[in-house]
Amino acid sequence: MMNKLEGAVVVLTGASSGIGRVTARMFARRQAKLVLAARSPEALQEVARRCIELGGETIAVPTDVRDESQVLALRDAAIARFGRIDIWVNDAASYLLGNLEEVPSELVRGLMETNVLGTFHGAKAAVTQFRKQGHGTLISIGSIAGTAPYAKASAYCASKHAVHAMNAALRQELVGTNIEACIVAPASIDTPLFDHAANYTGVEMRVMPPIYSPGRVARAILRCAERPRRLVFVGGAPLLTTLLHLLLPRVYERLQPQLVAERHVGPRTAPKIPGNIPETLPPYDDEAGWRRGRASVLEPPPPEEATLVARARRRRRVALRLARRQSEAAIGFRSRPL
Repeated sequence: MMNKLEGAVVVLTGASSGIGRVTARMFARRQAKLVLAARSPEALQEVARRCIELGGETIAVPTDVRDESQVLALRDAAIARFGRIDIWVNDAASYLLGNLEEVPSELVRGLMETNVLGTFHGAKAAVTQFRKQGHGTLISIGSIAGTAPYAKASAYCASKHAVHAMNAALRQELVGTNIEACIVAPASIDTPLFDHAANYTGVEMRVMPPIYSPGRVARAILRCAERPRRLVFVGGAPLLTTLLHLLLPRVYERLQPQLVAERHVGPRTAPKIPGNIPETLPPYDDEAGWRRGRASVLEPPPPEEATLVARARRRRRVALRLARRQSEAAIGFRSRPL
């Protein structure tokens, strides 16, 4: 199979944890040339070392996307090292939960600087270079929050709506060029995003199901890099939720606050914290244990052994299903449960 990403020059922000960390390794396995950016130099270097081990020529450029001069320096570092940029992925983001009147304005401003201005700075730097060289693909990470807003996340939803709108307008500006602008929109993903989140609800934060793996988002990003698309929903939940919001808005307005109260926050009290909006915070991991049964940010992630056991069980279930289908095909009927 032809590897379209081999040798492609990829700039990736938010590369130190979660979706960005996993995406970096996937690009490296495809022998892409990587320019990784995030606020933590130590975490970024760790990801860069792993990418180099996997076969991807990689440099790490510590960058705060809120600062346009740093984003321009990131672009210049990519050009200085590799001579061009083929793909730019805007992944850096922060999260804020709380009723609109209770969240501090300075944190909302910080959230917007990361999620909106950070995306704008990246898009501006990338498209400027793409126009010079005549081609390029911009991929920005949107969200279900950008198509179907939900209670207690007004600022975050506003930031992701801005990302979606920005990309839609940019696509119109790029008509007739060989430049693509894409959105990859996930729902709840098992990453440290929620450990890093600002929480002003006064209670514990949980992650609303269904919860997808960061690898699923990373695969969508790579597919979009190979075959650009305007909007890619990751999993069925974002599309179904968006349709419900658009087609039955009154029903959605009544159901969604109940889901948030039942599934996104818990009964235990929790301190009000600014999260990583002011400055970067650990953990810098791929996942945070939400798919392994973790119930709250107040709990530590389950041990890695639980992941291995869960994977083994999933493999066993898949093997059993495959064996049953093969046996059914061999004898010409389909078994039914009693």
